[in-house]
Amino acid sequence: MNAEKLIRRSAIGLAFAGLLAGGAYAQSPDPAPQQQDIQNDKKDIRSDKKDLAKDRVDRNADQRDINKDKRDLAKDRADRNKDQRDINHDRRDLNKDRADRNADQRDINHDKADLAKDRRDRNQDQKDINKDKKDLHKDRKDLRKDRRGHK
Repeated sequence: MNAEKLIRRSAIGLAFAGLLAGGAYAQSPDPAPQQQDIQNDKKDIRSDKKDLAKDRVDRNADQRDINKDKRDLAKDRADRNKDQRDINHDRRDLNKDRADRNADQRDINHDKADLAKDRRDRNQDQKDINKDKKDLHKDRKDLRKDRRGHK
């Protein structure tokens, strides 16, 4: 058992020594790799600053585009509303024009009927004129006879 304890203690001691050595190695600065890391970090920082500046420019341009799009959208909305008002107005005008056309057609139909009636009246009047001319002619003839007979 003594040998077993010795081996166990030796293994534990060796493991502990290894831990201590690993910790010491981790704490000891290695100038070359650490210097390289610092240079890489500085390079990354410069690159990140450039990226941030570009991102800021892009963000500002995007915000300007958003603001312009909002203005355009408001103008488009106003144009759409005006167009709808124009359409509604034109529809009302069209309905009024149709009503006027229908009224005009009714007037034309009445005028045609009146024209036909007027033509009949005119023809009747012409017949009356012709008859009155004949009567006038007869009356003149009778008047002449009467004048000759009384003398």
